[in-house]
Amino acid sequence: MSVSVMELDDVDRAILAALLSDARASQRQLSREVGVAQGTITNRIRRMEEFGIIQGYSVVIDPESVGWNMTIMAGLRIAKGRMIDVQKKIAADPRVFSVYDVTGDWDSIVLARVKNRADLDDLTKTVFTLEGVTRSFTHVVLNTVKEDGLPRPAPSNNDE
Repeated sequence: MSVSVMELDDVDRAILAALLSDARASQRQLSREVGVAQGTITNRIRRMEEFGIIQGYSVVIDPESVGWNMTIMAGLRIAKGRMIDVQKKIAADPRVFSVYDVTGDWDSIVLARVKNRADLDDLTKTVFTLEGVTRSFTHVVLNTVKEDGLPRPAPSNNDE
């Protein structure tokens, strides 16, 4: 299965950068900021939406201000043949915001947010001990130096 990749030029990258900064910016604002006609903005955004580069527009929330006081990283070893089933169950928990297949010592890495120590205890004893999880190793984040879950376009060939 091949993925079709749209070549992004400097205008596309500028539009994406502006939208990542403020997804509510009007096309008129984007036109002024990027320095192209509003029709160009409309067409470029539509094309990036059609290619699946822009998959939606969302709000960025500060986790602590809505009750998530701790961030957790957990490495999981999962029994052979159980990976997909276990990961689906873990991903369904509202505290979990990312689940990854990884190489190395663990089969999966899970990122989650919990309200407090009691919530962490519950997550550890219910989610990280699901049938099929053979071992877990949980880390509590003490300080977030950088957290930016918004993907950026890869550098253009000119930038390498």
